[in-house]
Amino acid sequence: MGYPRKLTRRFRAFDNFAISFTIINIISGIFSSFGFGMSAGGPRVLVFGWIAVSIMVLFVGAAMAEIASAYPTSGALYFSAGKLAKRHRGAWSWYTGWLNFVGQVGGTAATGYAAATFIQAFLSMQWPSYDVTAQRTVLITAVILLVQALANTYTVHLVALMNRISVWWLLIGLVVIVVVLTVEPSHHQSASFATHFVNDTGFSNAVYGGMLGLLVTSWTFTGFDGSFHMSEETVRATVNAPKGIMRAIGYSAVTGLILMLALVYAIRDYDKEAGAAAPPVQVLVDALGVGTAKLLLLIVIGAMLFCGLANMTSNTRQIFAFSRDGAMPGSHWWHSVSPRTRTPVKAVWLAAACSFVLVIPGWWSHTAFTAVVSVNVVGLFLSYAVPIFLRLRLDDFEPGPWHLGRYSKLIGRVAVTWIVISSVLFMLPHASPITATSFNYAPIALATVLLIATVWWFASARRRFKGPVSYGRPDEVAAMDLI
Repeated sequence: MGYPRKLTRRFRAFDNFAISFTIINIISGIFSSFGFGMSAGGPRVLVFGWIAVSIMVLFVGAAMAEIASAYPTSGALYFSAGKLAKRHRGAWSWYTGWLNFVGQVGGTAATGYAAATFIQAFLSMQWPSYDVTAQRTVLITAVILLVQALANTYTVHLVALMNRISVWWLLIGLVVIVVVLTVEPSHHQSASFATHFVNDTGFSNAVYGGMLGLLVTSWTFTGFDGSFHMSEETVRATVNAPKGIMRAIGYSAVTGLILMLALVYAIRDYDKEAGAAAPPVQVLVDALGVGTAKLLLLIVIGAMLFCGLANMTSNTRQIFAFSRDGAMPGSHWWHSVSPRTRTPVKAVWLAAACSFVLVIPGWWSHTAFTAVVSVNVVGLFLSYAVPIFLRLRLDDFEPGPWHLGRYSKLIGRVAVTWIVISSVLFMLPHASPITATSFNYAPIALATVLLIATVWWFASARRRFKGPVSYGRPDEVAAMDLI
């Protein structure tokens, strides 16, 4: 790919799959967004929307996997965008990189904040006198980010080990939660309950309310580009990285549907639970009792912590690669690699610091924080769409060993279409009446990011940033390898 090798190639096929599977993290995604789905479509959209969106995400993943096989680098999306563009390669690469950077940082921040929220829910269940406050949520998030940064500072072996553990935590945790929700409650909803439709969004148009409910699955299926970003640390990356993407999405789709069904059929008092501060927690309490609910909540919190760790790992590799091509302020700092641990330590702490900055508004305004982290999903999926779109414009694309054959462009068109539709949904109002509290600030936040990137591009970046840098011929680059 034109770069001297600095990162240690020690990720096996399972490790590469584990990073994306952990970031998708069905337990974290479903539990953090289940309450929104109960109001926007109810069981019908939660169940059948999960199936439909999972299929669409598989199209996106397949299109991305083909590109990952052709360009297996840490730069991933922004690198491939620069290589696939016919003209203005620097601009395509620039915007893709910044969309991906913002999305990655938002994902790390959102996951840490969600974990802090559920930790406080557990503490209030364990000690009823505990006072849940927004300020404590921010402080707990800061501690979580600190611990995750320390873990990412040490060797690739440690990160790989943690990701292997996280896969088994998710799978065993899923089995425990599903079995307990199936066996323990004295009452379950009837089979037809899966078709029950609810529209408590405030909008009179039921179709619109149901479409908003599709965001539950979209929220969950983010971050599978992690396998792409870990390419330079993965053995046989041209095959194992695309396989990691597809396996992570496929396994998450199936296991997520099982978990979703278990939660839906465990619902007892729909209105009470949908109106609770933490609807999925209330579902567990009503179905299982406080004691068992607390034990399951520990599994959920653990899943969220593992998810945040993997998020930060992926985020760090994107910063490392983007800086390697001189696209970030202080690039010479962020693409340096520790000679002792062989990890981009400075990039780790930049990722942690940027994530904490996004969390700070939560100190005084949950709405402001939600607006910022909503850009996570839109930023990531738009960064997924750009290289796929550019690949569709090429007739001379040279695929890697993992490819889609004659179905490549068809799958790519479906992927880009779905990304456009889901991105629009994320930026539309999610509740009515629309007030300062309920307004969806995601379009404003995204526009602000794009405005800054545009001003910066025309002010200086276009003269120095030409896209991915080549350090020479393959033989010259091989001589530069440090490993």
